Amino acid sequence: MGHKDSKSQVYFMKVNSPELGVRVESLKKLLQATENHFNFSRQEIVPVKITIGDSACVYNIHPELVKVVVSLIKEKGAKPFLFDTSVIYHGERQNAVDHLNLAQSKGFGHNRVGAPFVIADGLLGQDGREITIDAAQIKKIKTPSFVGMLDSLVVLSHATGHIVSGFAAALKNVAMGMSCRSSKQVQHSSLKPSVMEKKCTACGLCIANCPVKAIAFKNNKANIDRSLCIGCGECLCFCKFDAIFINWEEEADIFVERMAEVAGGILAQFKNKFFITFALDVTKECDCISGKNELIASRDIGILASTDPLALDKATAFLVKEFATGDHWKRNEKVYEHMFTYAASIGVGSLDYQVRDIS
Repeated sequence: MGHKDSKSQVYFMKVNSPELGVRVESLKKLLQATENHFNFSRQEIVPVKITIGDSACVYNIHPELVKVVVSLIKEKGAKPFLFDTSVIYHGERQNAVDHLNLAQSKGFGHNRVGAPFVIADGLLGQDGREITIDAAQIKKIKTPSFVGMLDSLVVLSHATGHIVSGFAAALKNVAMGMSCRSSKQVQHSSLKPSVMEKKCTACGLCIANCPVKAIAFKNNKANIDRSLCIGCGECLCFCKFDAIFINWEEEADIFVERMAEVAGGILAQFKNKFFITFALDVTKECDCISGKNELIASRDIGILASTDPLALDKATAFLVKEFATGDHWKRNEKVYEHMFTYAASIGVGSLDYQVRDIS
């Protein structure tokens, strides 16, 4: 990594402490170094993308860290709001009522963080506007209505592993987290799992947790109706016997390409964008799945930020792999590196970056 001005700048603040106070002060130092990117107009409404994780997750970005970002935006005279969208799988984020109750219980209420939390795609994840992105695989997407109406966007991401892409941070946070449910399903639609009958014990967990009732018993074994399957991966998460099979070699690449296309289409709607990724409490699975007993797959690394989400993801993945505690990152490197390469080829960001350590 050289020092050419043409390279995307990735700011890096080392943090290797679990103490919340240390993390808060580290984030403040990072924001001081990048404050020029918080150049909002007075009274401008600024969306701040976050993911609070499902009810069992304890490793999501802490509300006190979110509060630091909110406070800086308000100091600039702007009006921030936090937002997320509904998910396509079972859990407490499938509709706005449960999602808002969960946000309140996890400490993301207005009194705690200083900004309202909005479920941006409406009560059932269907409210939004259609945007034409005309990418190779996806031509149109449905997003929250404010996309294309507001100038600025701040994205706060928790770096984690992922059951399909192997790595999840800014790109996944935008592609999935800023899509209405129908566009989430389009991104997942290439993933068509099958059941390995020899391993199936007929426990019924996959049937009970399939959001579209695509699984039923056949000859006392689970059977997936691929015409109904939306590729959400719920059955993979709930099967305790490794009886669910996906052809990752073919289908994971399509999945990450679609995520890159959707992320690029959404981000093109904003003039000013800034991304902050927390490579802290890095878990093997994403916050949608992780619970308190989830495997920590890398030691704490720090907080990274950039105006370029691709350079930020690439730099974060490199550091996470370097300090990994297991083989998850190397085993899945081919998939997430393909996502990065494809995202660069369609103009989502740059793979040519410089890390500026401000620790």
